[in-house]
Amino acid sequence: MLHAHLTTLHAVVLALDTLCQNDNCEVEALLSGSGIDAGDLQRPEMRISIAQERQVFRNATGKRQDLGLLLGRRMHVSSYGLLGFSLLSASTLGEALEVAFGFPALLGTLFDLRLHRDGTQAWIEASHYRDTPELATFNTEFCLASLKLICDDLLGRPLPLEGARFGHKAPRYQRQYTRDFACAVHFNAADNAIVFDSHWLDRRLPLADPVTHRDTLERCRQLNREFISHLALVSRVRQLLAAHLTVVPSLDDLARQLRCSSRTLRRQLQEVGTSYQTLLDELRFEQARLMLGQERLPIAHIAEALGYSETASFRHAFQRWSGTSPSRYRRPAA
Repeated sequence: MLHAHLTTLHAVVLALDTLCQNDNCEVEALLSGSGIDAGDLQRPEMRISIAQERQVFRNATGKRQDLGLLLGRRMHVSSYGLLGFSLLSASTLGEALEVAFGFPALLGTLFDLRLHRDGTQAWIEASHYRDTPELATFNTEFCLASLKLICDDLLGRPLPLEGARFGHKAPRYQRQYTRDFACAVHFNAADNAIVFDSHWLDRRLPLADPVTHRDTLERCRQLNREFISHLALVSRVRQLLAAHLTVVPSLDDLARQLRCSSRTLRRQLQEVGTSYQTLLDELRFEQARLMLGQERLPIAHIAEALGYSETASFRHAFQRWSGTSPSRYRRPAA
């Protein structure tokens, strides 16, 4: 199943709005190390990488550990743009969920999402998580809480749950789960899922419209094809850069390998809201964090491995990405 390297700014904007509204946080601190500028938040068409989004969430969960639940409660079906309208116009809840799970790239999920039906029970399962382990609990909370809200929005009323299961251990704020899911909640479970009576899958949606649904579904297919094409380009550029971080290929070198002009490559990357430098910085930052976790590796060696001729240049770059120096970043692990 396809999982995108690119996503929209929506969840990032929502996280910043949630935190800065509740805790008076500074936007710059939450964006630190992500390569996203405050001005970018006003560009709804901009695409960012999952790694950039991940860095913002890493900063944000340092402020609020329960952020996944907070965001999930605000991720309405309208947040998904054209896909959201297609879901709202579907005939039944079951049809809408099948459409949603058929476009994981448009949904922006980090999980394989499946709808199961067995007699009188139905459940939505989120499995095969594909992201950093440190954000697993956050992403699971975000995923299931937002899916519950999507179902509520589609039905025009709260979907009564019979249970909710989470593979992680109970957090200190576990009482919030009971409030958000309004059902029995089980931790250390074999899967991540929300369970409900299967008759809800056949419930006709209040905004069902077959003409609108056919039209939006076809437009979703077209958008998905374009997104997959963009994803393939970004994945290939990342692959070529990652294989040569010590001696980084230039934009012209990449363009030759991709059999296009540098101007075309630059334009195509701009169309998906990224750039050669952004992708290079992202890969260098990811690799730098991994290497800094190895205490015996000198910082000068890390700088050289990432293609920097001078250690000072790497230090400045890392400070810009993370908001701290390589030495201070490493210190907690030491």
